[in-house]
Amino acid sequence: MSKTLEASIDVDASPEQVWKIVSDLERMGEWSPQCKKMKIFGGEIRKGTTTVNVNRKGLLVWPTTAKVTVFEPNKAIAFRIVENHTIWSYTLTPNATGTTIVEKREAPTGTTAISGFLVKRVLGGTDQFDVELIDGMNKTLQRIKSESERVR
Repeated sequence: MSKTLEASIDVDASPEQVWKIVSDLERMGEWSPQCKKMKIFGGEIRKGTTTVNVNRKGLLVWPTTAKVTVFEPNKAIAFRIVENHTIWSYTLTPNATGTTIVEKREAPTGTTAISGFLVKRVLGGTDQFDVELIDGMNKTLQRIKSESERVR
């Protein structure tokens, strides 16, 4: 599995407005083509919050769990997927017209053996899966952009 995948987009909305959308993890299913649902445990989202997620690719459906590792209002949120050790993050940076959002999927220590096996044997192989993830990241960011600009 690739170490880091990244996509970015410029949004015509303030970091505060974008933050309201990006940090509402229970809405992730509205944005992401793969993560269909995130259920938050403990009510409020903050560093240490745990989620249970439902992911889908075609007919394949699988659950994951995550823990929020970074929570900096109006700046950054990140969560680590327990099952494969990847870290997903959204970083917001003010720009001349609003906000730049960067979405990353990092695997700084690689992933688990079971994750590698599933990507290789079930999800189409690393190269294909990485292409699909980057495409999904771009779709996610476009949907967040549309919602951020709609509600500002």
